[in-house]
Amino acid sequence: MTRLASRAMAVLLFATIIAVVGCQSVQTAGDNIDDAGITASVKAKLVADKASNLTRVDVDTTNGTVYLKGSVEDPATKTRAEQLAWQAKGVKAVVNNLQVSRTAK
Repeated sequence: MTRLASRAMAVLLFATIIAVVGCQSVQTAGDNIDDAGITASVKAKLVADKASNLTRVDVDTTNGTVYLKGSVEDPATKTRAEQLAWQAKGVKAVVNNLQVSRTAK
């Protein structure tokens, strides 16, 4: 009986560890909807900003972190894109991977 109890305890401990580790990286459907909403909001803000011509900036959002990528014409436009991204509701962080390229249009 002690041997059986030891095995049961080991299995229970293993299952608990797997459950705890597995739950740390789970993203719910609600999180996906929130991220999609943030992405849509940031894209809308970028397109609405006619002076900066940010229509070709790629936007992706994961867990509230907005990732900007693509090419822009100058450093001021890169900064403006980040500022606009921060204005969207629910944004926790912005990773600005935009590249400044004089040929970007």
